[in-house]
Amino acid sequence: MALNSGRQYPRSAASLAKEVSASSCAIALAVTLGAALPAPAQPIDFSKVQIKTVKVAGNVYVLYGAGGNIAVSVGEDGVVMVDDQFAPLAPKIKEAIAGITKKPVRFILNTHWHYDHTGGNEIFDQGGATIVAHDNVRKRMIAGATLFGNKIPPAPKDALPILTFDDTATLHLNGEDIRAVHVPAGHTDGDSMIYFTKSNVVHLGDDFFQNGFPAVDLASGGSVKGLIDVLNKVIPTLPADAKLIPGHGEVSNIEALKAFTKTLEDIYATVQSGVDQRKSLEQLKKEKALSKWASMGRAFVSEDLFLEIVYADITQGPKAKAP
Repeated sequence: MALNSGRQYPRSAASLAKEVSASSCAIALAVTLGAALPAPAQPIDFSKVQIKTVKVAGNVYVLYGAGGNIAVSVGEDGVVMVDDQFAPLAPKIKEAIAGITKKPVRFILNTHWHYDHTGGNEIFDQGGATIVAHDNVRKRMIAGATLFGNKIPPAPKDALPILTFDDTATLHLNGEDIRAVHVPAGHTDGDSMIYFTKSNVVHLGDDFFQNGFPAVDLASGGSVKGLIDVLNKVIPTLPADAKLIPGHGEVSNIEALKAFTKTLEDIYATVQSGVDQRKSLEQLKKEKALSKWASMGRAFVSEDLFLEIVYADITQGPKAKAP
């Protein structure tokens, strides 16, 4: 994983992609998020979702709505967008982008396959955008998957990527190199971090949750230990003043990413200690092993669910099945 070039950003090699269907994505993830929450599932009322636009730095803006954070690079060459949330929000997202620039959306970079990040792909593809993703994103879409107990069907043919990359891909647009770098075995096995090299902004996708426990998808090749290792490799390569866009939560910085990584290390060590003492998952739940971090369970992933994820990652390794 080459991560040094210029401002300490990754070196590049190009490839492009076309991605997932829209109409079923919103329904699928509304159910999925409910499975991750301690409370019963509640469908998302997309009519009430507002898209908030915030300037990050340079050519880059972040759009908040429902689902994963969207980054957009705007300039004379058009719009490069990172992730696109849910299909029903596409008109609102288009309107928000039109409030920044009249240029068309030319490329979409997906950080991974989950539907709160790719739900609008087909709609933007029909509007002329080319979608970029890692090889494993296509593989996951072709195969379908089970996400936190919810079966996701294979994506329709027209929604699948046409071109993919295996390591890095670079777009030379809007006066800067926009680089997608694959990071293995983090949130999933198809994760990419997106570097806006001149603007000094990085979209880390769901390898960085700023608002709670990360929903590490073991069934999609993700790993808590792998995520920790990835972040420890990435952090030293980032400029100290870089603006970081997490998959979920507010725009952040290196210090917050370091704190997030340290928290994951401490949680992993706590569960590892329990495993070393031959404690069962149920014992650790009864002992409230993660109570120190209980406040993180108020977002997508509950305290008990994250304990299950970490326990499975430790005890089953790459063959771990998602809770």
